[in-house]
Amino acid sequence: MAQSSHSPENGVDGDDEREEEEEEEAEEGDQVGADDHDEEPRLKYQRMEGSVPSLLSTDAASSISISERMIALGTHGGVVHILDFQGNQVKEFHAHSATVNDLSFDSEGEYIGSCSDDGLVVINGLFTDECFKFVYHRPMKALALDPDFSRKSSRRFVTGGLAGNLLLNAKTWLGYRDKVLHYGEGPVHAVKWRTTLIAWANDAGVKIYDMGNDQRIAFIEKPRGNPRPELLLPHIVWQDDTLLVIGWGRSIKIAAIRTKPSQGVNGIEKTANISSTKYADIVASFQTSYFISGIAPYGDALVALAYISEEYSGGIVLSNTIPSRQGTAQRPEVHIVTWKNEELTTDSLPVHGFEHYLAKDYGLAHAPFTGSSYAGGQWAAGDEPLYYIVCPKDVVIARPRDAEDHISWLLQHGFHEKALAAVEAGQGRTKLLDEVGSRYLDHLIVERKYAEAASLCPKLLRGSAAAWERWVFHFAHLRQLPSLVPYMPTADPRLSDTAYEVALVALANNPSSHKDLLSTVKSWPPELYSVLPVISAIEPQLNTPSTTELLKEALVELYVINKQYEKAFALYADMMNPEVFDFIENHSLHDLIQGKVVQLMMVDSKKAVSMLIKHRDVVFASEVVSQLLSSSGKYDKKYLLHLYLHSLFEVDMNAGKEFHDSQVELYADYEPKMLLPFLHSSQHYKLDKAYEICVKKDLQREQVFILGRMGNTRKALSVIINKLEDIKEAIEFVSMQHDDELWDVLINQCRHKPEMIGVLLEHTVGNLDPLYIVRMVPNGLRIPRLRDRLVKIITDYRTETSLRHGCNDILKADCVNLLVKYYKEARHAVYLGSMEEEELEKRGQRAGSQTTERAAAARNTETKSRTKGGGRCCLCFDPFSIQDVPIVVFFCCHAYHVPCLTGSTDAGPPLGRSGSRGPDEDDGAREGGSRLRCVLCTTAAG
Repeated sequence: MAQSSHSPENGVDGDDEREEEEEEEAEEGDQVGADDHDEEPRLKYQRMEGSVPSLLSTDAASSISISERMIALGTHGGVVHILDFQGNQVKEFHAHSATVNDLSFDSEGEYIGSCSDDGLVVINGLFTDECFKFVYHRPMKALALDPDFSRKSSRRFVTGGLAGNLLLNAKTWLGYRDKVLHYGEGPVHAVKWRTTLIAWANDAGVKIYDMGNDQRIAFIEKPRGNPRPELLLPHIVWQDDTLLVIGWGRSIKIAAIRTKPSQGVNGIEKTANISSTKYADIVASFQTSYFISGIAPYGDALVALAYISEEYSGGIVLSNTIPSRQGTAQRPEVHIVTWKNEELTTDSLPVHGFEHYLAKDYGLAHAPFTGSSYAGGQWAAGDEPLYYIVCPKDVVIARPRDAEDHISWLLQHGFHEKALAAVEAGQGRTKLLDEVGSRYLDHLIVERKYAEAASLCPKLLRGSAAAWERWVFHFAHLRQLPSLVPYMPTADPRLSDTAYEVALVALANNPSSHKDLLSTVKSWPPELYSVLPVISAIEPQLNTPSTTELLKEALVELYVINKQYEKAFALYADMMNPEVFDFIENHSLHDLIQGKVVQLMMVDSKKAVSMLIKHRDVVFASEVVSQLLSSSGKYDKKYLLHLYLHSLFEVDMNAGKEFHDSQVELYADYEPKMLLPFLHSSQHYKLDKAYEICVKKDLQREQVFILGRMGNTRKALSVIINKLEDIKEAIEFVSMQHDDELWDVLINQCRHKPEMIGVLLEHTVGNLDPLYIVRMVPNGLRIPRLRDRLVKIITDYRTETSLRHGCNDILKADCVNLLVKYYKEARHAVYLGSMEEEELEKRGQRAGSQTTERAAAARNTETKSRTKGGGRCCLCFDPFSIQDVPIVVFFCCHAYHVPCLTGSTDAGPPLGRSGSRGPDEDDGAREGGSRLRCVLCTTAAG
């Protein structure tokens, strides 16, 4: 084949010098992205870096192809650049002298083929020095290597161009030979080879050829109204082994390769060979509002590279021609659409020099992928597709947005809660939580949602002490620290002392936060912070309008932490806090209550009285009384004084005896029922003053008692009869006085009162003769129930008489019994044993001379004390201490040696030692034989 040169049809000579970018593009920099949308984009964009900017600074890109290993970039200068996925140049092939129109890898990525307007098809080995060059003398527009090019020796490829022939080149034993698969329908604009299927596009439409059956299986007609192919090329791409996606002009069709024979439908012309087992069926077809400059699969959807010019209005094409290069084109757009033409997202790409590009200047290629890992809007890690948008001066990489991109988009559009939820759900890197948290907090602060920001800090800041402290001081700067304090950690992490001190001071300076201050001081461990700075911040506020009870309580807690118990007690007492009593007991501050008696009584009088009495040795009664009487306030100080003195009197009647005069009045005012017992118990009040108080308060029984103590019994009796009208009490009173004249007074005062006379008759039996009363009753006085009362008097008198006789009989019998008992006792002798007998009794005890001497001395002393003989026998007159023999002592106080008294040393009477016999023993002795008697007395024992 002869070689021929062909000038570039695209005419890129004027694009070699890049025009200056607009200010807007300069601000965007090298990062290419989508415009702001309400809906989150599906793809993210980035310009390919590495060697690409420098390569395109002196040349212009014309085509691109992607394999699993690397990228091939063709230029208008005829150079094929082999790049890695970062854009770094790996190899370059100066294969052509004109524009590289198409590039193709084999399935293994070991060979790269290129075709050009210079009429050449060049295939280079990427890992070998192999190079195959084929000359066709006409501009070649499309090329596809056999997917098994590297594995088969046939080295097949298909190519086509302006000549209108689709050629299959294969190596035979005679060399490389071309086979015409199709011809006569205009230039071949695109060709793609997948497994055994070859699809190509010419001016008539798209055809599919089955290499397995070596026949054409389908024809898809070109959409009507499309621009000429030289202005807008058709784009075909195999999504998988059975789906072919066609983008041509403003039309998108998807053809499915089927194996079941059927008649052609949907405008598909099927070949006449009925033995064919494959055919194509259109499964999706729709029109777009833009020209298609590239098409690629996106899972179950499609990615379309849209060309936009100013000749479009509202998405409706006004003509079927594309404007010339006059700087009127708009930015190209990337549309993701479903097979039903539903727009999922649209992104605008600010590529360099887009104003001057035509639709055919753009290209879209994608890295090979199965397309089966797309699910729920997310791609499996490592399976996401990559898209490469190429234009003369730019190569832009588009890839599905990952979880971190999703989170970034949420943050940019103010969906901070959703971004946080996404991070917590495990999407993105763990460290991303710090960034999301910081931005979320910043957003809430800007929105002045301080409480919400504070509540999220534990979740967002976690265990970072530095982050916590930074936000603590930031909240403090904003005067919103009280919102954060409840969430501040006290451990894991533990912050600096200053952070906690600043927080407490912030609470103290805000009256509405004093409740939180108190709870915080109680809950935070004291070792977290220094107490003095906080105390110093609170103390100046005590005398200001901003002072609250809660602030004082918090200060008390701080005083306790700092062991300033005196200040804490003083503040507790001034606050009249009920906990002051427990505080005093817990810290043994009883010495301090002396000056706070009134305050303690006002807090809880019962507890105060109990404490004052319990510690009366510290706070004397005189001090308590003095403070209560000298105090001023709206409380009843006399009642408090009464409570104290009453309780003190019950504990110690003499402790407050100097105040008993006052107590009489206090009892009369506050507890009259307790006055009478007090009058009975106390001896330290003035009777006349007490009487005046009782008269003033009309306390009649108390008057009776005081008059009785004063000796004015007649007046007391008069009060009982005339005021109390209680004759029973009058009788009891008179009975206690033991004054017969008082009975006359009682009778005289009652003689004209029939009812009292009747009662008097009933209750005087035993105290007064009823006849005496009857005689003093005036004649004719009608006494109620007189008969019954007389009967009762007589009955009671008989009973009393009977009782007296019985008592006298009992008394006489007792006297006789006692005399008999005395007589019998007087007859008994007392037997005192010898020393030997005493030693036998003390067997088991320590023996010694001192014990014997003490026993002898005790015996002599006992004998002397009981006898009249001065410790001598009344017969032999020998001292009892000389002879160690038993002794008998009679109640007449005469004592004898038993041998002397009986005349024999062996015949001792059976008497109990050191004791007397009972009557039975005496009778037994009398019956059994000899009896002992005192020979000196006329009355013998027997």
